[in-house]
Amino acid sequence: MAIKENFRVSLAALRRDIRALGSPERAKHSLRFFRTGPGEYGEGDKFLGLSVPEMRAIAKRYRDLGDDEVLDLLQSPWHEDRVVALLLLVDAYQRGDDARQQKIHRSYLANTSRINNWDLVDMSAGQVVGGHLDATELSLLEKLSRSNELWERRIAIVATFHFIKQKQLVPTLRIAHLLLHDSHDLIHKAVGWMLREVGKKDRKVLEAFLAKHYRDMPRTMLRYAIERHPESTRKRYLAGTI
Repeated sequence: MAIKENFRVSLAALRRDIRALGSPERAKHSLRFFRTGPGEYGEGDKFLGLSVPEMRAIAKRYRDLGDDEVLDLLQSPWHEDRVVALLLLVDAYQRGDDARQQKIHRSYLANTSRINNWDLVDMSAGQVVGGHLDATELSLLEKLSRSNELWERRIAIVATFHFIKQKQLVPTLRIAHLLLHDSHDLIHKAVGWMLREVGKKDRKVLEAFLAKHYRDMPRTMLRYAIERHPESTRKRYLAGTI
């Protein structure tokens, strides 16, 4: 996106740039992809039709927008506005001093109702939630994992990706255990994904967890967790013969 002469960062300008790139055809596809129909997990969400690279380019251009304005953008009914808002919050958190990081972390937790689809959680929870916590103090993630809200439970497990990257694997195993019998497919997928990432760091740790729980895990969770295993081993896990 070319920078215009006399360009001034403002929330109004950001919104105009987002809307200028909207594509009705892409928006129609997004309505199906993000399951926005009656009774589906994304019910009622609205899309303008931007690609991820377009939204990332806009966020980069407006990275100096004030945090309060970004939080205002997060309240938007339009999905792409919320994507850009979260990209900006993650960037601001990573660049911020302790006080700013604390403010962003608290604001994020106060607005989980606006972080209401899997892509929004996945692009932000590891950085703004996991990145703010100590691996030995998991009370916040435990609380989120017990929430009645789907997206808070997904935040709880995806936030542990931060610890996995630091080779601290206990937080993921703890939250995975709490979510082992969750009823929602999107939690099964997220837990399985994080367990697979644990296995990339230490296969023995993953195998020990699976040995205790694989027979009781939802099939989707198990399939995601063992995705990188040899086919013969995957078949044995799924058959319950390990």
